[in-house]
Amino acid sequence: MEKMVETANHQHPQGPPPPSLQPLGGARGPLFAPNEQFQHLQYCIHSNPRWVETFILGFQHYIVMLGTTVLIASILVPKMGGSHGDKARVIQTLLFMAGLNTLVQTMIGTRLPTVMSASFAYVIPVLAIINDISDENFATEHQRFLHTMRTIQGSLIVSSFVNIVLGFSRAWGRLTRLFSPVVLIPVICVVGLGLFQRGFPQVANCVQIGLPMLIILVITQYLKRIIHFSHVILERYGLLICIGIVWAFAAILTAAGAYNNVKEETKQNCRTDHSFLISSAPWIKIPYPFQWGTPIFRASHVFGMLGAALVTSAESTGTFFAASRLAGATPPPSHVLNRSIGIQGLGTLLEGIFGSVVGTTASVENVGLLGLTHIGSRRVVQISTAFMIFFSIFGKFGALFASIPLPIFAAIYCVLFGFVAAVGISFMQFANPNSLRNQYVLGLSLFLGISIPQYFVMSTDMNTGHGPIRTGGGWFNDIFNTIFSSPPTVAMIVGTLLDNTLDAKHEVNNRGLPWLIPFHRRNGDSRSDEFYNYPMRLNEYLPTRFI
Repeated sequence: MEKMVETANHQHPQGPPPPSLQPLGGARGPLFAPNEQFQHLQYCIHSNPRWVETFILGFQHYIVMLGTTVLIASILVPKMGGSHGDKARVIQTLLFMAGLNTLVQTMIGTRLPTVMSASFAYVIPVLAIINDISDENFATEHQRFLHTMRTIQGSLIVSSFVNIVLGFSRAWGRLTRLFSPVVLIPVICVVGLGLFQRGFPQVANCVQIGLPMLIILVITQYLKRIIHFSHVILERYGLLICIGIVWAFAAILTAAGAYNNVKEETKQNCRTDHSFLISSAPWIKIPYPFQWGTPIFRASHVFGMLGAALVTSAESTGTFFAASRLAGATPPPSHVLNRSIGIQGLGTLLEGIFGSVVGTTASVENVGLLGLTHIGSRRVVQISTAFMIFFSIFGKFGALFASIPLPIFAAIYCVLFGFVAAVGISFMQFANPNSLRNQYVLGLSLFLGISIPQYFVMSTDMNTGHGPIRTGGGWFNDIFNTIFSSPPTVAMIVGTLLDNTLDAKHEVNNRGLPWLIPFHRRNGDSRSDEFYNYPMRLNEYLPTRFI
């Protein structure tokens, strides 16, 4: 309101009126309305590139998911007494099961373009199993490996029923109905940020190839804006091009003898010929049920796996929400999350039957690839399963790509994990970003979601799998050490508790619930059927409780 200054006779104002006051920062720049879909996606969930492009993009998804598979096998198999040949067969089995689980999940699970891959959540309980068996006597190290694999199989089979029960009993869907955008933000963010140890720390294991890979990946984002005719090529296939360039550079360094007189650990990370996968992998080998022998069931080994199964449910849920944004779909409704977690449990059951070393979860790096390429097509991910299954059967060919040095994958993760974390931040537009109450919930959930798991990881002996919780009950230790080592799980627990108890009833609008609640319901938004209904009109024939 304009303030007037009167003269002595109360007739005339003195001097020009001061300018009207605006709120600090008010209307000084463009305001951007919330968008449920990203505007720069070239292909969404049910739109598809040409077939040639689809196959190349599918191969790119296969290459991206290889890193985690090889890393898990490289960590666990030597500790189990396995040889290079055993490691090659474990990788083949993990790839085979990833192909099957991804195909089932994209067809009748979430129907989102998500790759189902090996989960790091199972590493700690598997290390605990390896440590328990280390005191037993075996005739050969190969016998120790087979016995350990059979024990892991039994534990995976039992733990799979956690996901199966959570999903098909609809319990997981009821939990996700407690989520608001304020909860989704930290959960999705730490799905990416919580994996920071697999980023630059792994790049630093061989900076000669890891750092150039990271730099070239960033440079391609500038080149596609400078060189206009190469925009589509660099945007869609830039990752493959970068891998080819740096992999060739690593091969040249290896052949030139750059790593002949270095530590063994440096050779493992830098040399292209030091994985021994190509020489040890069989030409043709089809994974089959109980290939390592009859599963061994021990109650003392199951509990850690039960905790890992809970963790993968939380991790996959955050990844599914990120994938829905990057595929141009609506947030997955509760009934879709129910069936996806249930089917994930069936996938872990198959992992145990076929003899995988760990269970399954949604691959974060492949979701980040959706955003990097601007292509969220479901068909592309389904085609990638053909490469997973083919290269798992024809081992020599698969071993060629599995021998890519891990620091190259670590550089890729720096970009893709960061992309997923940024997608989580984009959910802030659906809540009130100026609410200090929301800022409190977000800040505490984000910080504890990273800080608590980091403490548990740093306090865990990676040789024995023993974490900081060490009570008299081994089962209690295994479950809670596994749960609190997972950033998405901790963020989900803290965020859900705070958001639903701290002024929850009075902050409904600020929390963004009016936007998200319709997506929780089966018929809350008519667009959801377009993305999540079963293929081939199966919805018309299946009872409602199964869809």
